[in-house]
Amino acid sequence: MTKAKHSRRTFLAMGAGLAGLGLGLSARAQTRAHDADVLVSRGGAIEVDLKARFGPTPLAGQSARLFSYGGRVPGPRIEVRPGDEVTLRFGNALPEPTNLHFHGLHVPPTGNADNVFLEVPAGEGLTYRFKIPESHPAGTFWYHPHLHGLVAKQVFLGMVGLFVVRGELDQVPEVAAAREVFVVLKDFQIAGGRVPPPSPMELARGREGSLVTVNGEVEPEWSVEGGGLLRLRLLNASTARFYRLKLEGHPLYLIATDGGALEEPYELDELLLAPGERAEVLVRADREPGRYTLWNLPYDRGRGGMMGGGMMGGGFGDARPRALAHLVYSGRRRTPLPLPERTGRVRGLGAPVRRRRFVLGHSMQPGRGMVFTINGQVFNPRRIDTRVRLGTVEEWEIANLGVLDHPFHLHTNPFQIVARDGRPERLRAWKDTVLVPAGGTVRLRVGFADYPGNAVYHCHILEHEDLGMMGIVRFETSSGASGT
Repeated sequence: MTKAKHSRRTFLAMGAGLAGLGLGLSARAQTRAHDADVLVSRGGAIEVDLKARFGPTPLAGQSARLFSYGGRVPGPRIEVRPGDEVTLRFGNALPEPTNLHFHGLHVPPTGNADNVFLEVPAGEGLTYRFKIPESHPAGTFWYHPHLHGLVAKQVFLGMVGLFVVRGELDQVPEVAAAREVFVVLKDFQIAGGRVPPPSPMELARGREGSLVTVNGEVEPEWSVEGGGLLRLRLLNASTARFYRLKLEGHPLYLIATDGGALEEPYELDELLLAPGERAEVLVRADREPGRYTLWNLPYDRGRGGMMGGGMMGGGFGDARPRALAHLVYSGRRRTPLPLPERTGRVRGLGAPVRRRRFVLGHSMQPGRGMVFTINGQVFNPRRIDTRVRLGTVEEWEIANLGVLDHPFHLHTNPFQIVARDGRPERLRAWKDTVLVPAGGTVRLRVGFADYPGNAVYHCHILEHEDLGMMGIVRFETSSGASGT
């Protein structure tokens, strides 16, 4: 009997409840006829021209002056397969520098690949080039800016896009037969057609906008045949807002997390996505024909305590459920689709060669105000915080001693969660972002593979990253790994 046949009430933060304009396209890539915003590799390669721009941009039936990729929010979806060569010619038409991060991809963190230490000045460009490994798992990944100090601003203003790797999960017959819908969850704050600058309190808490969109729209409708399956591929692209998702009248069957497929569907009543997290769920259209709402339920991402002399007091997010989208039954299949019995294989990681502890915190610093720290230190681009050896497995304990929840993200190498607050994790899954609640701890196990060089780990409440909660990890081929 699969886990999908057992009821599970909730799965918080992917398991916490269990304890210029435009866009160009070369001859080597193609757009899908039904969606001009999708770029798909062909013949083992894809070439894309992508420009970051600032100006009037369509959003939720209005126009606002936003940062965007190619003049649309979200930016174009890029789809590749394992083994593909990626060439992305990036142009920066913003009034400030920027760069690109390919969130969740296992590609080099150096050179012109997923190198967050690169800077593309205003008015200039850079060609990113890398290969998707032959062994790369299928999954829902994404791209966004990662120039320290400007990350939260640029993402909040709209610079997000999906990066999808097609593979074995897409070939599971029941998954392939499902109706696929990509869901980019993103909030904005618009006043007079512009995004006002954040207040100091918004920066410290993490900014949440009053306009909450799904693929740049408000409350879209998705149709599904009765007896069919709906595959929702979900991304939390907000800088600080959490999404506690519940679909009226329907359980959700989790089939993939950040890093790819689970072994079998896992039934949930609701799903919490912290900033940066992704999930794929199946919905069985086996209810009475009608219109069903996808809700975002209230979530408290702090402990309700005071911080910085009262600066952080008060609640976060919505006080009431918010409708995000609607599912509408349309027609009926002659033969209902079953759930898949198996969706993938998640290999375990070996015994760790080293254990480390990372403490997430905050403090007030003279001349800087509120800062966020890892092991008492704010980010320093000239300091290597952690050295690890390629080919080894380590176990990291992430402890949150602050009063706000922090989603912890590691670049380049995915990990598996071992325990939360001392309780063993029951679901084995690949992750790159994990929620560490205020006052809580998470133990994760990570295998470092393939790519030497410097990468980073950080809080994915992006305002907290910009205010210091980030460290540099060096992947080394020698045996001299040390540090935190």
